[in-house]
Amino acid sequence: MKNLLAVASICSLLAYGAAPLQAAEGVTETRPSLKRIEATPKKLDYSGKKRTGKASFYAKSFNGKKMADGTPMNPHDDNAASRTLPLGTIARVTNLETGKSAVVTIQDRGPYVEGRIVDLSPSTAREIGLTHKEGIADVQMEPIAVPMPDGSVKAGAAASGEG
Repeated sequence: MKNLLAVASICSLLAYGAAPLQAAEGVTETRPSLKRIEATPKKLDYSGKKRTGKASFYAKSFNGKKMADGTPMNPHDDNAASRTLPLGTIARVTNLETGKSAVVTIQDRGPYVEGRIVDLSPSTAREIGLTHKEGIADVQMEPIAVPMPDGSVKAGAAASGEG
């Protein structure tokens, strides 16, 4: 079991761009380490309130892999991952630098790096102006529709005009 967890941790780090860099002899590596956070949220957020944080995007190695909702990750869809929003939540993600936004559906769990609030499909990341060069971007995420535990759907901040 420990080996499986170690492999999963390494794969996650690679997916989030934390692979060790090869430095030339005599060169000190200055890339900051990424602080990993707890994989399982303590409590899902059904509030529908907007949030601000960093967005990253799925690495190519996740293409076709099963997401938390059971569907395969398609890099051309509007799928996204959140640790705290319920699966099925529809949200608008806006890149605070470019002002570009896209609507996503939360279908997976993650990202597991401190400060990051959403992982986007590669096509959605490009749509809001997030490229491999930047790697991450400051975003605002506004839920539009939040599925509730009883099967109902709550209007989020983006739908109700709050916040």
